Amino acid sequence: MELDEKSNNTSFDPNAERLFRDKISTVDNTGKRKWIYPKIPKGNFHTARNLVSLILLFILIAGPFIKINGHPFLLLDFLNRKFYIFGIPFWPQDLHIFVIALITLLVFIILFTAVFGRIFCGWVCPQTIFMESVFRKIEQWIEGVPNSQRRLNAAPWTSSKVLKKGIKIIIFFTIAFIIGNVLLAYIIGKDLLFLIISEPISQHIGGFATMMIFSILIFANFMFFREQACTLVCPYGRLQGVLLDQNSIVVHYDFSRGEPRGKGRRNAESKLGDCIDCDHCVDVCPTGIDIRNGTQLECVNCTACIDSCNAIMDKINLKHGLIRYASYNSIAGEQKHVFNPRVIGYAAVFILLTSTLSIMIASRKPIETTILRTPGELYQEVIEGQITNMYNIKTVNKSYEERNITLRLVEPRVGEIRIINELRLASNQLNESVFFIDIPKQAISDSKIPIEIEVLSNGQIIDTYKLKFIAPIAISRDEKK
Repeated sequence: MELDEKSNNTSFDPNAERLFRDKISTVDNTGKRKWIYPKIPKGNFHTARNLVSLILLFILIAGPFIKINGHPFLLLDFLNRKFYIFGIPFWPQDLHIFVIALITLLVFIILFTAVFGRIFCGWVCPQTIFMESVFRKIEQWIEGVPNSQRRLNAAPWTSSKVLKKGIKIIIFFTIAFIIGNVLLAYIIGKDLLFLIISEPISQHIGGFATMMIFSILIFANFMFFREQACTLVCPYGRLQGVLLDQNSIVVHYDFSRGEPRGKGRRNAESKLGDCIDCDHCVDVCPTGIDIRNGTQLECVNCTACIDSCNAIMDKINLKHGLIRYASYNSIAGEQKHVFNPRVIGYAAVFILLTSTLSIMIASRKPIETTILRTPGELYQEVIEGQITNMYNIKTVNKSYEERNITLRLVEPRVGEIRIINELRLASNQLNESVFFIDIPKQAISDSKIPIEIEVLSNGQIIDTYKLKFIAPIAISRDEKK
């Protein structure tokens, strides 16, 4: 919900102050793109965000190359249907766990946004981290401060402009290429990535093409598209409209303290608020909004306006917090209810889902087997006096240990199991094989008799299957005689 804080202040034209709701900040009245030239702020929040960005960048880049017990820290191999999350292997058989995990993540996003707004966007989102902590800083290092960038873009093409733009494009694409390789490593694994890099392109055309597509898209995003990914593409910003309320804690301008804004001395006669209308909060905003208009779709809660405003407050000897993390009700002086029934409901559902997911992961079997009769196969009489049925067995080793799988026929006791291939599984290995069950004719009394098979791993029973054994009808009739 977009909140009109300034509706309480009668010193502004109510029609003019709502004009910002009719369009986004990056588009002008003619529908053309407005290029944003934000200043890089300085302050405690900016320092903290840089530290968080460094940590997250290290995790993001090192993720595919970190191994836990010999397994990748994070790998989403859709082609081979292998998934590793925090070093734990997951298989297609664990699809139900993925479904619960995705639902849990969705509820967490809803809960977190309802309480803290878009703090994820400003502090954790890769789009913001790369744009503000990497590409924006490189751009300012090459082209200068925002005013210098404006002049450079408006200037005719000279050798100096070509050099600066060329260096910028080369550096941007190099970083995008590195990011593209890292993203590909998350999908195919580091070993296959190194093969694509080290071997001729002709041997890995598909992998190289995917790498280049990733790199070009990332380059185009940070070179041209930029903040529009947040305002036009990302659906998370639109979730604010249904998830935020007047108790949500977001980046807010304290209108009760700052209005009426204006330049001049602050005293009883001037009746001016603390805001000196310097527009520094607008100058540093990476999406080009004026936070003094209230919570808006484009705001990513990056805290740049907080640092900028606090720096101005220091210069005019006023206390910090004119722009700060707060709820609308706390600024308006109304009673605070952060944990209202809606938030409590979200929290209860999240706790329930988290508990369910934890139980499912904790109770997940390290070895999973599937035994079925071979489709299209009836009985055989390969050995005289013995009726034979063929079965398929699929085994998946989800543990970190090597496993030796054996089968034992419990019922009928007179039968025998013959396995074609030895079921020895290395860590995180899938094995498929067939086996035969032989039962003497004299022990068969019906055309379909129940059988029971125990599956053992390293001598311990891990599963039991009850299946059917098919025999000739003539045998059952002769036995009855």
